[in-house]
Amino acid sequence: MSEAQATRELVALLDLEQLDVDLFRGRQPDTIRQRVYGGQVAAQSLIAATRTVDPEFHVHSLHSYFLLPGDYKVPIIYDVERIRDGKSFLTRRVVARQHGRPIYYQTLNFQKVEDGFEHQDRMPEVKPPEEGLDLVDLMKERGADDGLSKEWAALDVRWLGNSSYGLEEDRDRPSKTLLWIRIDGRLSDDPMEHLATFTYASDVSLLGAALAAHGADPGKVQMASLDHTIWFHRPFRADEWWLYDQWSPSAGGARGLSLGRVFTQDGTLVATVAQEGLIRPLP
Repeated sequence: MSEAQATRELVALLDLEQLDVDLFRGRQPDTIRQRVYGGQVAAQSLIAATRTVDPEFHVHSLHSYFLLPGDYKVPIIYDVERIRDGKSFLTRRVVARQHGRPIYYQTLNFQKVEDGFEHQDRMPEVKPPEEGLDLVDLMKERGADDGLSKEWAALDVRWLGNSSYGLEEDRDRPSKTLLWIRIDGRLSDDPMEHLATFTYASDVSLLGAALAAHGADPGKVQMASLDHTIWFHRPFRADEWWLYDQWSPSAGGARGLSLGRVFTQDGTLVATVAQEGLIRPLP
């Protein structure tokens, strides 16, 4: 499949059919995987909420919980609740349903563009994307490809290393992973395409950062995302390289917390992501 075709298919996958006021139906990909990829549900929920908001408002954060594994065999229904409409901020809540049950909740805040104070973290010094390893190729070499390589065909992911391999020891952050990512094909200039495809890609490898300090074989760990949060700081293009600086400040109780800073190549901090998930060692 060509890069352009894969990107068109991803954009089409994330588009939604409107069934009624604030009610939408999402498509499903052709896949051999058993559970719906979390980034897909998060991105489709974001699009559903945005369809109910005036264009002068822009999403600045989303917070979500994964409740049940999604079923690829049936469409997902997205029901949007208009929690609050203010002069500067709007709030929406989306429930994703299958088989009559909620599988995912997402709450989003939108804001009109305003001027204010500005500061940001500095981007770490890292190798360029061209010196990274193709993540899909690594998954195939390790026998860890369960169909994700097909779903991620529109993503170009270059792995720079983690705390067990390729990165220098960091006592302050003992469990880290570094990646470059971009949508592997040209998107339109519609900001929603970039927000949605970034949200889709933001689930890539994030929970793996919680395993980086342990050198654990993912095939011997039961892993599942429990929640997912994104703060959008500044506009950017998802089809141009962005650095995903991931680290895990804590793991315990069979759960791991992972954080990620997202930088464009010029060093601009454009988003911050957080996720907690199940990382249960298998006997």
